[in-house]
Amino acid sequence: MPPRAGVLYLIATPIGNLEDITARALRLLGEVAVIAAEDTRVTRKLLAHFDIHTPLVSYHAHSTAGRQDALIARLLAGESVALVSDAGTPCVSDPGAELVVEAIAAGIRIDPIPGASAPLCALIASGLPPGRFVFEGFLPRTKPDFRERVRLVAREERTVVLFEAPPRLVETLKALAAACGDDRPASVGRELTKKFEEHVRGSLAEVIAHFTQTPARGECVIVLGGAPPQPEAEPDADALLTQALDEGLSPKDAARRIADSTGLAKNALYRRALELR
Repeated sequence: MPPRAGVLYLIATPIGNLEDITARALRLLGEVAVIAAEDTRVTRKLLAHFDIHTPLVSYHAHSTAGRQDALIARLLAGESVALVSDAGTPCVSDPGAELVVEAIAAGIRIDPIPGASAPLCALIASGLPPGRFVFEGFLPRTKPDFRERVRLVAREERTVVLFEAPPRLVETLKALAAACGDDRPASVGRELTKKFEEHVRGSLAEVIAHFTQTPARGECVIVLGGAPPQPEAEPDADALLTQALDEGLSPKDAARRIADSTGLAKNALYRRALELR
């Protein structure tokens, strides 16, 4: 009988303050056969702090298919594996999603171990509506893709959460202001959970002014207020009726079809259809 497959644990690690790791995460990091880490140097410091001596292997965005296959083989052989990123929850703007897909395809159990999350920390401290939000991660680097994504973000009615590197922060905020308007509410959280944590809230113009005068340091999360709801365009009854009549429908049938699809008054549509015919 083949051995029972191990478990792939997706373990969230602190985004700054080491006290934010959970007791369950620490126990599992000590129990698994191996930890697959985005950067073994970063994870080794975390393990040393908590006196954990589990073997480490690297697993990052440039890992070969062979490394992924080796981890799947260990799981199928009955060993459990912990996947961690440098900080926060793995697979969210971090490598690991491909490993999860392959593990699921192989019938391996996946256990997420929740913990610190920079997007959620920034969102709940922003003062912007958290009930419905979109996480966009990092915006594209190429200019055409960047402009197109900014255009889509500007039209999003839900709160939007973005990652950005400090050197590009003001440039990105200015692009958002150009697309959304200077008065769109926003918040930037930086150095989350660390000693110099900061949340700058206000209009995009105010946030830009702050970071123009005081350049950002440390990782940044932008939270952007959603766009005001756009009123629905009124249906062009004349165009719809003309099309239906041209298709050979009678005024009565044309009025009924368009009333059903648009919610417009059937009697008024019928009278107008008679005029158009």
